[in-house]
Amino acid sequence: MTTQTRKIKVVLGKVGFDPHDRGVIVLTHALRDAGMEVIFLGKFQTAERVVKAAIDEDADVIALSDHCGVMRLIATDVMAELKRRDATDIVVVAGGIIPEEDIPYLESLGVTGNYRAGTSFQEIIDHITSRVKKERWREV
Repeated sequence: MTTQTRKIKVVLGKVGFDPHDRGVIVLTHALRDAGMEVIFLGKFQTAERVVKAAIDEDADVIALSDHCGVMRLIATDVMAELKRRDATDIVVVAGGIIPEEDIPYLESLGVTGNYRAGTSFQEIIDHITSRVKKERWREV
């Protein structure tokens, strides 16, 4: 069992041309209030930029946000870039407008959470914390 003393580090990214950022900004504050270190990259990012930032910052988590219904495409690109950069140990979660029928596909890629409208911040925080402890910090 490993005991971690550092904060969970999350890189939040909005990949593509989605201009909606109110939800991700509020989430940024909620994660910080929960004791996490959060790096919000802003809107109009590429998968390559998000993955590079996560690697450069030694992030535990990439949290993707999309309100255009194209998370399937975004997640595919991000997961491919993580694989290309040999960084598949970084946890990936997603939220926003995610069609119900896309969730099994996202989960098959390793993208979990898939938070939709109405998901409580506590549920998101608990999910991120659980995945990081189990998959990044190898706590049981």
